[in-house]
Amino acid sequence: MKTLKRSIWQRIFGICATQKLQDEECWTYSEGLLTIDLSRVPELTQPAGAIRLEDNKLPERVLIVHGDDGRYYAFKNRCQHMGRRLDPAPDTETVQCCSISRSTYEYDGKVISGPAKEPLTIYPVDIDNGKLFVNLEK
Repeated sequence: MKTLKRSIWQRIFGICATQKLQDEECWTYSEGLLTIDLSRVPELTQPAGAIRLEDNKLPERVLIVHGDDGRYYAFKNRCQHMGRRLDPAPDTETVQCCSISRSTYEYDGKVISGPAKEPLTIYPVDIDNGKLFVNLEK
């Protein structure tokens, strides 16, 4: 299983590799729908790009990944084992916990390695006119 290269200290303290957005004004959230203006998010222009959204306006932390297959994926950014944040593992079509345990999940949320027992929460994603819509109420 390919894993992200992280130092032992980064894993112990749960420091994720995925950065917060550069442009915090590129998204809105209303009535369960997260809307992201993709033209303002350079982090998602290339496959394997990812962003994390963490704001008190959102009900949960969210991880958005531009998959190697060209599709976008949205996850509740919380590992089912320790509650730590997740990072995409490049060239694997998986996301991985940033902790020591390295629980790893497929893009459909299924656990494929590590101590996590439950699948990730994934959110439906749609794209229209350069906007990414993520339904957080599922």
